[in-house]
Amino acid sequence: MENPVQFVQWLRSVAPYIHAFRGKTFVVAFPGELVVAGALPVLAQDLSLLHALGIKIVIVHGSRPQVAEQLALRNVDAHFHHSVRITDIAAMECSKEAAGELRLDIEAAFSQGLPNTPMAHSAIRIISGNFVTARPIGIVNGVDFGLTGVTRKVAADTIHKILEAGSLVLLGPLGFSPTGEAFNLTMEDVAVSAATALKADKLIFITETPMMVDQDNEEIHELSYQQADEELNANYLPADSAFYLEHAAKACKAGVQRVHIVPYAMDGSTLLELFTHDGVGTMVTSENLETLREATIEDVGAIIKLIEPLEADGTLVKRGRELIEREINQFSVIEHDGVIFGCAALYPFHYDKMAEMACLTVNPDVQGQGDGERILKHMERRARRAGFHSLFVLTTRTEHWFLKRGFVKATVDDLPRDRQKMYNWQRKSLVLIKQL
Repeated sequence: MENPVQFVQWLRSVAPYIHAFRGKTFVVAFPGELVVAGALPVLAQDLSLLHALGIKIVIVHGSRPQVAEQLALRNVDAHFHHSVRITDIAAMECSKEAAGELRLDIEAAFSQGLPNTPMAHSAIRIISGNFVTARPIGIVNGVDFGLTGVTRKVAADTIHKILEAGSLVLLGPLGFSPTGEAFNLTMEDVAVSAATALKADKLIFITETPMMVDQDNEEIHELSYQQADEELNANYLPADSAFYLEHAAKACKAGVQRVHIVPYAMDGSTLLELFTHDGVGTMVTSENLETLREATIEDVGAIIKLIEPLEADGTLVKRGRELIEREINQFSVIEHDGVIFGCAALYPFHYDKMAEMACLTVNPDVQGQGDGERILKHMERRARRAGFHSLFVLTTRTEHWFLKRGFVKATVDDLPRDRQKMYNWQRKSLVLIKQL
């Protein structure tokens, strides 16, 4: 081992993720292109590692290139309408052939267990079956889509029992109707429906697309589903990236907390996305930014009312109305039904690439529901977008809350020089810093 110290540090750094993910349900979806690219064995190894860590995994595979291959072998023409496949009887036979072939390939990949390989002693069992009920799309604008369908229901209770028994579940791009018909589905539709029905903690799309970039050619690491809709409406993303982002936003709107879009071209991309801070893909979250937003001048009165009790007991430094009005652009607020019940402010120190978070406050009536952490995450993202490398706070009474969320103790000397000059030695505030 070239650098054992670095390895130990890395292993320690991923421990919090392991604790957080154990017992959670992940839906992992990938297109048929991944299999064509020869990446299936490596993905199987990575997913077996996640399974060994106590994560419940449902796999959803696509089959577009495999279906295209079967169509070509049988001299059957492919027909599409608005990028949706029209499935006649001949095309359906090709879809069944492709799905069956892929199922066997996936089961074989998870059966690996040779000594001195990542899957040694894994003994993974993968279960597939008629877990997806589907219905036909039907005739739309005069176009008959034949046996192309959409997901109607996923047998969530049955799948949960299989997962609890320690097996993986495999879902293909086919669904079945109560009348005994089979329908051709998209991998993305099945994945979103499965994640929603299972109340999955994460939906992970492992895609053929590269890392998404915005209109300024900056990598897009994280979006709320509202921001995802804005990016889609801007209509600049490549078609494949937009397609995945559309389904990610749809899943978040349906209740899935986190959706990841990860390129498979990078070796170990799934592990890097899950076990590193910034990841290597794009994460879409269900956070409702309509309730967590930048403050406006109309919010001054509500902010004052919120922080006055904490100013009175000495938890916060007193701020007058005029000061808050001048600094209102630094504040973010969390709102519900028009009532502001949390706030925080971000003060930049550009020269030192540091930002101070101050005035983090949540109404005592709603404390304990995770709103403080939501505000903190929001301020961290705000700081990262502004190009800051670290976030610091000064506190007298909430040290442990910040330590539990990744801050570490520091000294006044670690503060930006300009902030050191403003430090109030009478309050003896503790300095806590978090790297972003």
